[in-house]
Amino acid sequence: MDMVLRYRGRVIRESDLAVIRALIEQYPTSSRRRLSRELCAIWNWVQPNGAACDMICRGLMLALERAGHIALPPAKSKPVNPLVSRPRPPLIEIDATPIECGLKDLGPLQFRLVRRTPEEPLFNSLIEHHHYLHYTHPVGENVKYMIFAGERPVACLAWSSAARHLGPRDRFIGWSREARRRNIRFLAYNSRFLVLPWVRVKFLASHILGRMAARVPRDWQCVYGHPVYYLETFIDPERSRGTCYRAANWIALGLTTGRGKADMSNRPNRPLKQVLAYPLDKRFRRLLEAS
Repeated sequence: MDMVLRYRGRVIRESDLAVIRALIEQYPTSSRRRLSRELCAIWNWVQPNGAACDMICRGLMLALERAGHIALPPAKSKPVNPLVSRPRPPLIEIDATPIECGLKDLGPLQFRLVRRTPEEPLFNSLIEHHHYLHYTHPVGENVKYMIFAGERPVACLAWSSAARHLGPRDRFIGWSREARRRNIRFLAYNSRFLVLPWVRVKFLASHILGRMAARVPRDWQCVYGHPVYYLETFIDPERSRGTCYRAANWIALGLTTGRGKADMSNRPNRPLKQVLAYPLDKRFRRLLEAS
């Protein structure tokens, strides 16, 4: 086996190095951006929406250079990373009068997709200032919801692309490494769920999760042009038992390894999390194993 590197699920072999070296020799004065785009075209390396994977490709080439396999042309610029310099969402004051009532007395709930709408800054602010994990800018496919009772927001949920490797989930699905690489886009990860601290309505959280199971796949199809068949999330067992998820029929699959995606030591370096799953289709295993 002539594998020299595995990067973001792609195996690089000696034959691939020959292609990259020939490309660099053909365009010795080109920018790294152009090289990555040319390489994506040669490999037909594209995202599900058809866009080239040029950012991932540049990361791959940089990893190959650091490992001594190739020599890239000097970087022509060092753009500012907006994820590093982005300011934290400011506090937006809203009515925090306590809401204490039964679920039926709360009235009809409105579920609004707020990403790229005028309401998105409020969503970001509420997560930043009222969720214990605060706000982080999502990467990849993602949707954001705010739930309103009348004109008052009562909850926020964020969904994003799923983690590439997750032992309890991968064993539960039973898919192969190749099937996981090919079909990971059909999973959605509940990265944030916040019921605002002044909202104390019994059964509200599990009710929202139940309705989300119908909304997320429909909206994901509209926004990204492909379905999702499976929802997942993590909870910190030291902070929560995940009661609302269990009440909404989510399945507890087991604990993470606590190592994180960039682990190099094979030793836990962060708290272990409970993995919870909600298959959206009875055929989810067959659908996620399909080519």
